[in-house]
Amino acid sequence: MISIVIPILNEAENIENLLFHLIDNASLKNIQEIIVVDGGSIDGSQDIVEQLDLNVRLIHSKRGRARQMNIGAKASKGDILYFLHADSFPPTHYDKHIIEEVKQNNQAGCFRLSFDSKHWWLRLASWLTQFSWRACRGGDQSQFITKALFEDIGGFDESFIIYEDNVLINELYKRKEFVVINKKIKTSDRLYKRHGIWKLQYHFWTIYIKKWFGASAQDLHAYYLKYIA
Repeated sequence: MISIVIPILNEAENIENLLFHLIDNASLKNIQEIIVVDGGSIDGSQDIVEQLDLNVRLIHSKRGRARQMNIGAKASKGDILYFLHADSFPPTHYDKHIIEEVKQNNQAGCFRLSFDSKHWWLRLASWLTQFSWRACRGGDQSQFITKALFEDIGGFDESFIIYEDNVLINELYKRKEFVVINKKIKTSDRLYKRHGIWKLQYHFWTIYIKKWFGASAQDLHAYYLKYIA
């Protein structure tokens, strides 16, 4: 059984569509629960979740995706955790694809990525996510992981305000516990539209390189606040 954990902060634009998408594109017998962990939204996101006639749990948390996802995982009851961004829509039968991998003893992984954009660079970046290279990984691809492995690792590192997905992914690569499912999850290009594709990509590369050379969680967050937030 899969527990879906979605951290949100001011996602009124997306959360309703995502929740219906998750229900419409899975066999509900495989879904233990959908947990939305709100980090203090002020745009009505919480009201939208509460008013929907769906079997969705809303949990309140302090802001911070790592903290929110850890709280959601702690409250979950499923054998498999599936962490999902609010603007990322997994493929049809995503539940079956995840369970099939776990049955093959693949305890963690993600889907390939597809942006809702026709820009050639984003299409190329999406195409590269089919490969197992660590540099091609990111939270937008979602993350499934068995609860046992997640707890053994210690969950998300809450000292990282950003890059928390990649910190967990790096640990999974060290353990050789990662697989890329050859199905596409579609994610929004809204951040690229806001900042410009090349400018944002430059900053993402800079953050990746800074972490590679040992930058602290605080240094990465300061850079993000200065150039992206």
